[in-house]
Amino acid sequence: MRIYVGNMPFSTNEAQLTNMFHNHGTVDSVSVVMDRDTGRAKGFAFVEMNNQGEANAAIHALNGTDCDGRTIVVNEAKPREERSPRSGGHRSFNGGGKRW
Repeated sequence: MRIYVGNMPFSTNEAQLTNMFHNHGTVDSVSVVMDRDTGRAKGFAFVEMNNQGEANAAIHALNGTDCDGRTIVVNEAKPREERSPRSGGHRSFNGGGKRW
């Protein structure tokens, strides 16, 4: 099961998350989402746990708990929705002529 962890302190790393979730079962992988431009954590991550019961126990135990002063959100990750492509670069400015 893929688990979403949000509202994390930006300093949280994969080892800390593994430790938090390991108390509730076997952690298969942890992925802290990083900003491409800054290389800084975005404040959310995904944790993979194969055992459904252990994953649900972790969600129940950790959702709403304090992590370095922030109340984290922990729930089952939803599939990513397809986004429509952004219409970039084509703006229309009507009536923007010179005024004398």
